Amino acid sequence: MVGNMLSRWTNFLTEDGEKTWRNREEEFKDPYSSKSEMIQAWEKGWQCLFNALNTIDKDNFDSKIKIRNEAHTVYEAVNRQLAHYANHVGQIVFIGRMIKGNEWVSLSIPKGGSEEFNQEKFSG
Repeated sequence: MVGNMLSRWTNFLTEDGEKTWRNREEEFKDPYSSKSEMIQAWEKGWQCLFNALNTIDKDNFDSKIKIRNEAHTVYEAVNRQLAHYANHVGQIVFIGRMIKGNEWVSLSIPKGGSEEFNQEKFSG
């Protein structure tokens, strides 16, 4: 995911989002050697995204940018990538749930708690 983020958001207004320096296949070969290494890479990717988003203004909002030589509006490119990242976050959550098993703590409404949650939300 981080290689994708760096590729998409580095100079995203002026360069294709699929950079020549990205080697997608290598991204899947060696996992991170530690949690801190993974978090550092994660932060680097998100910082690249946030830096890019901070360059968007009224003068360039209607710009066309390319991802794999396909033209996108800034709006389309941002939506495309955020949907892509949501998919990866879902994969991470699914794997975490598999690893934790019965010790998993729900990220939203705990299993069996929907009725109580809805009563609380709709009682006012």
